[in-house]
Amino acid sequence: MDETLLMIPGPTRVAQRVLKAMSENIVNHRSALFGKILSETSEMMSDVFRTNNKSYLLTGSGTAAMEAAIANIIEPGDKVLNVVGGKFGQRFSQIVEAFGGESIRIDVEWGKAVNPDEIGYALEENDDIKAVTVVHNETSTGVANPIKEIGKIMSDYDALYVVDTVSSLGGDEVDVDGYGIDICVTGSQKCLAAPPGMAAITLSDDAWSAVEGVSNPRTYYLNLKKYRKSGDAEPPETPYTPAVSLIYAMHEALKVIMEEGLNNRIKRHKLAAEATRNAIKALGLELFPDESVSSTTVTAVRLPEGVTDGELRGTMRNKYHVELAGGQDHLKGKIFRIGHMGNITHRELITTISGLEMTLRELGFEVEMGEAVAAVADTYLPENL
Repeated sequence: MDETLLMIPGPTRVAQRVLKAMSENIVNHRSALFGKILSETSEMMSDVFRTNNKSYLLTGSGTAAMEAAIANIIEPGDKVLNVVGGKFGQRFSQIVEAFGGESIRIDVEWGKAVNPDEIGYALEENDDIKAVTVVHNETSTGVANPIKEIGKIMSDYDALYVVDTVSSLGGDEVDVDGYGIDICVTGSQKCLAAPPGMAAITLSDDAWSAVEGVSNPRTYYLNLKKYRKSGDAEPPETPYTPAVSLIYAMHEALKVIMEEGLNNRIKRHKLAAEATRNAIKALGLELFPDESVSSTTVTAVRLPEGVTDGELRGTMRNKYHVELAGGQDHLKGKIFRIGHMGNITHRELITTISGLEMTLRELGFEVEMGEAVAAVADTYLPENL
């Protein structure tokens, strides 16, 4: 098997106990036994979302949950305000248009976070906006948007607050009830450290009212009314055949989070982000986003002048067996990204940064060997956890 260390912003490394859970025998997905597993998984999911609302599991990637969030609340012509500061904010806008809605965009320079006041201004100008979408953590740019502060702005308006926490839930501060989030979505393969292929969604009472108000939702497989009806049955079910083995894995991955403690896990992610940024600066490289809005789960770095993406990431992959991510869209060939989410500890960070030190040295840069590794070690101290 490929022993390359995945240091990308998802999928992330999966613990052996989680992989082992997938090897359990398949059971009847309409049985009481599976209903118990589904119920426990959903309850733990709500605990991680920090909500009293019920959570629902979807067989599909995080994009499936994004699509479900939009397809179930809008009808053709409805206006949705989309904050677009990266690839995934852009995706929300495209989903709105795909379902016949009118996307009103707040375009934010890639590498910057949205100013919550801009959302307030847009809502004042358009009092018929049905929902506002925000991506909490833009993995394409390494930026974290201020979802708590946006929630305070949103409390003064009737529009639904829809947040993508695909790459932040379980690794950064997310408080669905505390921030007034109406619909929150996530995916399995990022900070939750489960295999790819599962998503989750939770809705407030106001969001359910909007769902009920859509007479003819333009989706079949992702019709949330069906998920609620099946999920409220006894035993709980999904409306269609779910990825049973992946739900086993999600169940075990969430147990891992519960055992570590959500606050401890978030603290570990914050420490990993700080250690990575300190190491990057020690190498003389430049962070892509403003550091004040840098992500807790992925660090985006400008490629140094004179070095190609293929040279840097290719050497890291082929010689040092560490996989980094490249830039997307117009940032392709201009930045590289280090994912530090899920089960990442100081060991993986030191391996990554030492490989980066050696790669840069081989590419002709003057590097003080060990300095960046020391920056990780000095930051990621046991007493800080």
